[in-house]
Order: sequence, then C-alpha cells, then structure tokens
Amino acid sequence: MSIRPFRDIIRKKTKVIQVGKVKVGGDNPISVQSMTNTLTQDTRNTIKQIQEISQAGADIVRVSCPDEESSYALKEITKHIDIPLVADIHFHYKRAIESAENGAACLRINPGNIGSKDKIKEVIKAAKDNNCSIRIGVNAGSLERDILEKFKEPCPEALVESALRNIKTLEDLNFENFKISVKSSDVFLSVKSYKQLSKITDYPLHLGITEAGSYMPGSIKSAIGLGNLLMEGIGDTIRVSLSDDPVQEVKIGNEILKSIGLRTRGVKIISCPSCARQGFEVIDTVKILEEKLSHINQPITLSIIGCVVNGPGEAAYTDIGITGGGRDSNMLYLNGVQTEKLNNKEIISKVVELVEKKAEEIQNKNK
Repeated sequence: MSIRPFRDIIRKKTKVIQVGKVKVGGDNPISVQSMTNTLTQDTRNTIKQIQEISQAGADIVRVSCPDEESSYALKEITKHIDIPLVADIHFHYKRAIESAENGAACLRINPGNIGSKDKIKEVIKAAKDNNCSIRIGVNAGSLERDILEKFKEPCPEALVESALRNIKTLEDLNFENFKISVKSSDVFLSVKSYKQLSKITDYPLHLGITEAGSYMPGSIKSAIGLGNLLMEGIGDTIRVSLSDDPVQEVKIGNEILKSIGLRTRGVKIISCPSCARQGFEVIDTVKILEEKLSHINQPITLSIIGCVVNGPGEAAYTDIGITGGGRDSNMLYLNGVQTEKLNNKEIISKVVELVEKKAEEIQNKNK
C-alpha cells in the first residue's frame, strides 16, 4: 500500500565512501548511527550494547577509544558484531593507528587535534592499509584556537573554515575516503554550518546536533535540525545524540527518516491523539503495538484511529487499519478495504498477527 504522495526530496549527489560493508553517500540509503556508552575495554558489555543497537536498526556504531586498552579491545569486539564499527579518537594518534589495525571500519578524528603532519601521515597510512575510512569531526566546542580568535566565537563560517582546512589536510595526503560533520549543540548554528559546507564540497556529510540533551528535548532538537537539512537533500548519515539509552537514539533516527519518506524500515504507525469519540483506548493500544512490533524490519504502514471521523481516510493509505466504532465494534481494513469487525479485546492480537504475516510475505518476496 503506497503512502500519500508528497514533495519529492532531491538529495545532493555526494561522493560514495565505504564504511565497512555500508556505503555512505551518493544514492545509498541514509544510514543511522549511534554510540556506545560502556567502557570499551569492557568487551562483554560493549558487545551486548552494540548488538542491542544493531537490533534496533542501526547501520553503523561508534565506540570511544581514549586509551590503549580500548583500541586493542576492538579486535575482540569486532568478532561478535555484524555492523561496521567507528573508533572515536580525539587526541592521540597512536589510538587511531591501533584502532585501524584492530578492526575499526572508520576513524572519527579531527586532524587538527592529532598533532604534527608526520603523525597525521601515520594515521592516514594505517587507514589506507586497513581499508579504514575517516570522519572529520568538527565541533563548535573544540574549534582550533586561531580560527576561534579570528571569528571571536563559534559561527557557521568558523566551523566551515575548520572543515575545509581538515579536508585539505587529507586531500594533500591523497586520501578521500572520508565524510565530514560540523556539529553544534545549537540547532541554528548546526543547520547553517551544514548548509554552507554542502554548497562547497561534495564529500558525504554526517549530520547531528551534538549534545542535544535528554530524551524529549534532544529528540525534538534533532528532529528540527536534521529534518530541516534532510528535507533540503543534505545529509548521508545521521546520529541523534541523546543523554539516554543508545537504542533510543537509533529509534528516533529511524523515525526522523521514516517521517519524511527517506527510509521505510519497520512499521510506521499513524495514530490519533484520542478524544471522547474513541471506540477503544488508542494511546495504550499504540504503546503496546509499538513494543510488540519493534522486531519487524519490513516496511509496513498501520493506522490506529479511534473513531470514524478520520479513520476510513487514513486506512485508505495504509496496509492495515483499525477504526474505532460504537459499542465495542471496530472496523478492520486491509489495503483500504473493510474486512471485518473486531471487539476491543481482539485489536492487539489481530493486528500483531496481520503485521507479522505481512512482514513474512514481504521477506519471502524479496528473497
């Protein structure tokens, strides 16, 4: 069942880079990333969290490597995960080299923080030797001193100048397998920086509002900032940065992409806020269905509407629809067509059954 037509988003064509098995840029799907918050040398808990992040729908995961124990732990971690791993490196060039040699698919670095040109050359050599990509991570909170002195404060021009300087550093070393980010915790600063950078480079962009905050405010800030850029065709991979469980970052990231039609992974639920007209408890029903259907990866649309005001219209555009009726009599729609009446107690079990059946059909069709 197709969703309502909307304005097509024309993505900017960027270079394609390889992050492990994931292609980033060009016409490739916009990938969703998250980052672990475990101690990386604690391989057991780090592997467990990465697996949870992957199951939630992440395409790429990042871990911090602040010390030698962490960078060497990657060798064991990568044996037990199925998604590419990015090593987060801030200052010590040896951590970057160790990470590349021990299984990292990408290094997140700011070349300006690594040190001398000789050290940067060693990092680039390790990346080349191990088929490792790089993310240039420019952040409003850690700009180079001379750039900050020049512009007096973090501003779009300052972030872009830092990005261009780091791009030139890598290009001078004949390395182009990289993506770039220009993050800030300020939505407007981030959006303006990415828009300026997108006009003057065709390297893939990693989008994010850094240090966005706790679950609710962070999700809202990220949706506004990332959504603004994505709807203009800017961005090739995203991370929602929350002070919360990394799994929540993945869920919000995928929801942002689904809401503007850029990804279709999983069940898209269209539901009403509920009111006195509802024929069943919409809010509780949706919460339970979200949990019970979280394992579904196939693109399926589901409408859960409490009454007949908008229910039939929404059901016309979804694979499966429920419209509330009077006296414990609700209507089930399949592909916009009325099929049978359900009482309130049947709704959840019937919807789960139908969604799982639909998912299996899609999976078999795509084999």
